[in-house]
Formats: sequence, C-alpha cells, structure tokens
Amino acid sequence: MRVTSGRIKPPSPGRQIVFHQLLVAARKSWLVDALKDALGAADPNAVKEQISRLVPADVQKILAATGIRDEHVFPVPALLEAKPTLVGYYRLLLGVRQKGFYKGGTGMGQFKSMETGGQLKPTKRPDREGFCVAMSQGLAELVRQMTPPISNRDLTELPLLALGYQYQGGNNNALGKRATVDVFLAVSELVKDYITSRDERQIMIQNASGRKVVIALATDPDIRIQEEFSEGRLRNKVAIEIKGGTDVSNAHNRAGEAEKSHQKAKKGGFRDYWAIISKAGLNVEKLKSESPTTNDWFDVAHVLAREGEDWDLFKSRFADAAGIPLK
Repeated sequence: MRVTSGRIKPPSPGRQIVFHQLLVAARKSWLVDALKDALGAADPNAVKEQISRLVPADVQKILAATGIRDEHVFPVPALLEAKPTLVGYYRLLLGVRQKGFYKGGTGMGQFKSMETGGQLKPTKRPDREGFCVAMSQGLAELVRQMTPPISNRDLTELPLLALGYQYQGGNNNALGKRATVDVFLAVSELVKDYITSRDERQIMIQNASGRKVVIALATDPDIRIQEEFSEGRLRNKVAIEIKGGTDVSNAHNRAGEAEKSHQKAKKGGFRDYWAIISKAGLNVEKLKSESPTTNDWFDVAHVLAREGEDWDLFKSRFADAAGIPLK
C-alpha cells in the first residue's frame, strides 16, 4: 500500500523492476560479467596475438597508461568464439541500439544471431575477423577522443546508457518477450555440450541416453521440451510459461494466464508444467491455488541471473527433463 500526500502521487517502480530483471540477464550476455566468462574460457595466447595485430599501437599505449586491458575495449575473434553474445558488449560500448546496428547496409546483420542467441553457426560462420577490424575503427576513436581519459568506470557505465535507451523504447509486451528470449539463452547454455543443431527458436540435443530432445521457443507454452521416442515421433514433456512482469497487484493475473496456457498444454499431451515468474513479495501458495496445473514455480530473477536457490532447482529439474548430467 503506497502512502500519498494530498495530490502527490508517487510513480510505480514496476517498470524499473522489469529493467532490473533485464539488466541481470544482460550481465550474463552483453556486459562485463560476460566478458570475464569469455576471458576465462579463451586461449590467452590467441587473445594476446590478436590484440597485438588488431588494436592500433597508439591506442594500446593509451589503455596501458590507464591500466585498462585492451580486450575490455576491443573485440578479438578468440573472445567472440568463446562468447558470441559479446557482439552486444562492443555494440553497447559504442552506444548503438540493435535496430540501428543491424539495419540493412551496415553489414552487421550476419552477427545478430551471435548477440541475441549466442550462436556461431558452423555451416555459415560470420566474418569475425572482419567484425573486429571494423569495430576497432570506432572504438579506437572513442579512446583517442575521450577527455578525461577512458576509465574502468566508463566501461561499466557507457554501455548502461545505451542499454537503458534500448529498453526504454519497448512497451511491456516487448520487454516480456525479451525476458523470454533471455531465459531461452540461459537454457541454451545449460545444454551447449549436447547441441547437435540450433537456430534462433529451436535447439536440438542428443541426451545421455542417445535420444533426441527438442527445446523450442513457442507460444502457449513459451518454451517446450520434447523427446523423440521413435523415429520422427516426439513426446511432449515440459511446458514452460515465462512471465516477466513485476507488478505485485497484477501477479495473480499472470498466474491465471499461466494456468490457461498450461491447461492448453495438458490437452496437447505435455506431462509437466513450469512457471517462471517474479516471486518477490508474493505468496507462492496463493499463486499455486490460482494455477493448480503448474508443477513448479521458479523466480524469474534467479533464472535470468543464473544464480540463487531457484536457479539451482531449475537446473536440476531441467537436466532431469532433458536427460543430461547436472553440472
């Protein structure tokens, strides 16, 4: 209950809470946390060689004087190989929204699936070297022209300005869809060692029993898990509904929407029904009463952050459903 004083009406924090959910997810894909993951996975010798070849010498000297690692500003193929979503990190550092970055004529369209889906297609690989050469031009000018000189704080805050602008332009439905895509990206990381094929909306894996499992973005449910039980025939296993909203007063409507979707999935032969929803400040037992079909409830903030009690539970349940070892 919000207290008001006369005619003064305080704004709702709802939209900012949604932004926080998306920010938590962006840290794992586009921001410094993602870069640290890539640095831990990439061959340091390859990174060093590519930096020396692709980053202008004068800019290397500027960064050395400020104590900033070159790869925190400049992309190299080895890092993009380790973490394809880092295309977004360097895009945001230049302050460009996705729409403008990938529009026709920029030549950047080939890298979109890397940023948004973490994909590096083996059959038609994007020109990663060309991307790094092209981006180094704008990033080098950024470093040269910044006064006072670029700092680690700038590297943290400049991408956030562009990210906020990108999110601010979306309506609630668009932000909800972004949360769904981010959950799908988190799922893809869980099964990356078992993927046999994938595109932006579907992942195919071979599980520990040698069976084919399909994980797909859809509508009603948002994500479905299916397993092949005979040649060309799939069994519907898990229906997952994702609700990215955070308005507490509207939470029970979201639970009702999940129930409708899960009732439909039940008629379609699915066996388990999960809801990924903001649980903060809510009575989960009340949610369960409004969606009795739902088997499991997971906090969307935990899943997007890839940490927390609900993330650990989600990983366990997901690994069991997909038939893969839990890492």
